[in-house]
Amino acid sequence: MNKNRKLLVDELSFTPSMKILNEDQLTAVHSATLEVLEQTGVCIKHPQALEILDGAGCKVDTDRVRIPSDLVEKAISTAPKSLTLGNRDDSRQIVVEGASTHFGAVIDCVNYLDPDTQEVSECKSEHVVSMTKLCDRLDNYDWIMTLGIARDMPENIADRCVARMALEHCSKPVIVSCNDSESLKEIYEMALLCKGGEQAFKNAPNLGTLNCTISPLTHDDHLVEKNIFAAQQGIPLAHYSGMQLGGSFPATMASGIVMGTAEALSGLVLQQVINPGSPFVMGSFITIMDMKTTVYSYGAIEMAMMVGGMSQLAQRYGIPFLGTSGCTDAKQVDVQAAVEGSLQDIVMATVGGGLVHDTHCWLDHGSILSPAHLVVGQQILSMVKKFARGIDVSTDTLALDLIDKIGPGGTFLMEPHTMQNFKSVIYPELFHRTQGQAPGTVLENTLDDRLRKQTLELMKAPALNSLPKDIVAEFNRRQESWMAD
Repeated sequence: MNKNRKLLVDELSFTPSMKILNEDQLTAVHSATLEVLEQTGVCIKHPQALEILDGAGCKVDTDRVRIPSDLVEKAISTAPKSLTLGNRDDSRQIVVEGASTHFGAVIDCVNYLDPDTQEVSECKSEHVVSMTKLCDRLDNYDWIMTLGIARDMPENIADRCVARMALEHCSKPVIVSCNDSESLKEIYEMALLCKGGEQAFKNAPNLGTLNCTISPLTHDDHLVEKNIFAAQQGIPLAHYSGMQLGGSFPATMASGIVMGTAEALSGLVLQQVINPGSPFVMGSFITIMDMKTTVYSYGAIEMAMMVGGMSQLAQRYGIPFLGTSGCTDAKQVDVQAAVEGSLQDIVMATVGGGLVHDTHCWLDHGSILSPAHLVVGQQILSMVKKFARGIDVSTDTLALDLIDKIGPGGTFLMEPHTMQNFKSVIYPELFHRTQGQAPGTVLENTLDDRLRKQTLELMKAPALNSLPKDIVAEFNRRQESWMAD
């Protein structure tokens, strides 16, 4: 090494980052959010919640609850700054804090697209199980989420049955949407069985619950009861709103960020008043209404912008965030699906999307479940995650001694340094880099062919992480009792 050469640092790392809002805009949006909560308020009818909020200093007028700014700020201050979720055996953990990003997929939906026949059918239990096992196998998905849809199950217990499938067939953390606090209690007890007890659960929960307000600014009784139960038990609560520009909020993105944040923070206040320090995730699934079709657009760039803006607010508050990406309005896994989904992925990875749900699992603005889309997402996310890690600058990566050794006109192909480092780049499995296509020949092995083959092979592969038989038997007993009620 040239002794006269001086490197300022041994290693430099930088994560590429994106900002949707600047500091002045964040301050203005936060101020506007506090004004909405204090002046306009939210609608809550649940008697116990009204009593709790009234006692905490809110202004309660029948079912209108106005929340003072100092109470909002106090709730923000008592909420944990990070959330650690763990696999059922703690073999892997994810820490949700700051600008971190952890991609996850939903395993159920209204309909299902068969990757072999390309036929759309109702989403049933067998499809949910297939998606769950697939998510467990694809390592670029860190967690999963359920909505409680399996159309061969009774509607009143489908949420529990889908959660049972998730806990049985996937070892990764699961965020569940469920009907009420009774369902949440049943699901929580199953999660404790998988985790090995309350202490192991508290250390790194394998379960969280999802609460969605009725926009604009309304909490129904079931939502409130789940909030109360989750707060009492210390179950991580992800509180978000599914809002439409021009429908459930005014036709401007700034107002959507304000109202989405107000809805999330109103849930935070109730939770933190009940149990200060209980784990909370501020969420958003906010997009436009396409005025040409009235569709709740999943592929709109405005959705990524508004969710990204809310993520920045959550980072400013020091609260973990629930975002979304990999979404599309496309009816099949095609160019539209790839473009819309991957652009959102990049936004979330560089803004910091927290727990990013819906990633490459749904088509047709959230109405069709697709295993093939999930497999494409595995490939896309490998590149997105690579990009988000940035470029390390160090003595080894600058390789100045090697450059000096080889000099002008040389080759680095046979050098040990090349052997040590060439695998650091992404080598895609689905996307080919073969020799050029000869003029006049027909392309036989298309991306669609490779995707279908790989998806079917993965779906037929044995389960990676099976539950012990005694826990499965207990799950069976519980489900039989639900069916009998």
